[in-house]
Amino acid sequence: MELTRRDAVAALAALGAGGTLSGCVAPPGSTPENDGGSAADVDTERIRETMVAAAEVVYPSAVTGTASFVDAFLEGRLEDRSHAVALDATVAELNDLAESWYDDPFPTLAPDDRDRFLREVGADTAAENPDGSARERIRYYVVNDLLLALYTSPTGGELVGLENPQGHPGGLESYQRGPDA
Repeated sequence: MELTRRDAVAALAALGAGGTLSGCVAPPGSTPENDGGSAADVDTERIRETMVAAAEVVYPSAVTGTASFVDAFLEGRLEDRSHAVALDATVAELNDLAESWYDDPFPTLAPDDRDRFLREVGADTAAENPDGSARERIRYYVVNDLLLALYTSPTGGELVGLENPQGHPGGLESYQRGPDA
């Protein structure tokens, strides 16, 4: 199934977020002095590379168009400066761990090594916690954000039998017909 930018926009709409800043985290006129210095230091390229690399192993193999979908979803997610700063810190830690364990940052690892790394760090079984341990933050900010994006999009919802994910109107017809056989 091909994910599109339209799917990303639909997922953002379901979350009540928008995608308008296109690669910019801090709004115009924001400076390190008036935003606490944190938003200006966010490495959006590192976040993008890491999230696309993670999506390639987290998303089902039937999904295509991952890079453009994740890019478009991140545009909206990074508008929230506190989320962007926390995501950046988590991605930096994930890359540092990958480098110390595999001698390369996460995005440059082979897909099998990325999958194994996420399992070894415990991101597949950890409880998500934005303020918790590294594995809990990786689960919360990386794995869960990617899964949230996928399954709140119309195309991703179809993968698990949700033809009308929450937040997407399906019309009266979708409520009047029975399940597909």
